[in-house]
Amino acid sequence: MKKFAMLIVAGLFLTVVWLNAQQKEIKVLFVGNSYTYGYNLAHIVSIMSEETSTLLITRKSVIGGASLSEHWKGGRELETKSIIAEGDFDVVVLQDFSMSAINNPDTALKYMKLFSEYNSSFGAETYLFNTWAREKVPQFQVEIDEMYGKAARVNDATRVPVGPAWELALDLRPSVDLFTSDGSHPNELGTLLTASVFVRVITGELPEVLPSLYRIEDANGETVRLMNHNPEDAEFCRRIANQMVEQQKN
Repeated sequence: MKKFAMLIVAGLFLTVVWLNAQQKEIKVLFVGNSYTYGYNLAHIVSIMSEETSTLLITRKSVIGGASLSEHWKGGRELETKSIIAEGDFDVVVLQDFSMSAINNPDTALKYMKLFSEYNSSFGAETYLFNTWAREKVPQFQVEIDEMYGKAARVNDATRVPVGPAWELALDLRPSVDLFTSDGSHPNELGTLLTASVFVRVITGELPEVLPSLYRIEDANGETVRLMNHNPEDAEFCRRIANQMVEQQKN
């Protein structure tokens, strides 16, 4: 009996090793500002992808309020272009200042094009973080989507429909709270929904059940809690992300 049990354990171990060996890896750089770094979006994306067939290894180049022009010019000590050149990334995600699509669409398009060409020269695909309208001006979502859609077409880039997913979530559940108190930035649930859309677009799938608890270990081996959600909210985000990405295909 003991020998039989040991064989079962060994078999399970080999199965886990085999499954891990089959998991594809994609290196992703997130370029943006507080919309990107709020509530550790890049970490959440990576943790969520652990339960898919593709592990997303994420990094970020961000600073509060930054525009893509600042990233391009290296303002405010940003080193985004150097990070892209040296990072061997498969995907670079671009997120411009939240109101750029409304106030400065031509400038936004200019730097999305420059970055798309630059990313391509280092073998990276460009993904565009189609952001959401602020809470008090939901009507701006149409203009935001149009600008990111145009940028995706002219640069042969992939648009990640986060803003449209937020809009769908608010339509289906008007009481859902995705914003922090400023009506602009994402709260924990908004970040979970955003991460769900990114994982679905980049990997082509989502876990059958989204994790509710997200945590990492720091440099000292201590556990750091990033966020925790109830299963119902997690399933809602999963459903919205899947539905939105399928709609974008059609």
